[in-house]
Amino acid sequence: MSNDSKAPITDDELGHADWSHIQETINMLYLAVCQIEATMADSNKAVDTLTGSFALLANHTNAVSAQINQLSKIEQLDAFKQDLTATATEMNSNISSSIEAFQFYDRVCQRLDHVARSLEKVTELMQTENSIHDPAAWRQVQLGIKSSYTMEAERIMFEFIMRGGKVKDALDIYRHHFESTEIKTPRDDEIELF
Repeated sequence: MSNDSKAPITDDELGHADWSHIQETINMLYLAVCQIEATMADSNKAVDTLTGSFALLANHTNAVSAQINQLSKIEQLDAFKQDLTATATEMNSNISSSIEAFQFYDRVCQRLDHVARSLEKVTELMQTENSIHDPAAWRQVQLGIKSSYTMEAERIMFEFIMRGGKVKDALDIYRHHFESTEIKTPRDDEIELF
């Protein structure tokens, strides 16, 4: 069907016959917790990359300054040029890592914004007496949230939580899937640029 929100909701789609808006709320809160924890863990990696890159850049700058101060003969100029070229190459690599980490920070902000928007949608749903007890309205909100995800690991985590899974298990699944995907494909396809 072209419009899932108008299709009748079956017990299989809801996960069980004894549907409850309270359980749906709990699932959505668990999902928000998973998203926040996964995002925080991922952002820690980016901060570590930035910290390491800036420390290396500072070391390279200090090394270049020390070499300049030690130059006393024109014959040393060729060796200095070679060292400077190698240092510049390493600095470029560190700068590239720093840029990637800053881009990842943008991705972290986007993911946290998705969490906030998702919680807003749940709040709006719960404030409307007709919608709070309507499985189709909950399903429509959930499908909207699921469609906003750009990473397969997020969609898998979503499905797991919507089926009643626990936060710890969902995070383990997310990390496993994210890390196995990270090994197979470059991270650039998961980073949305500024």
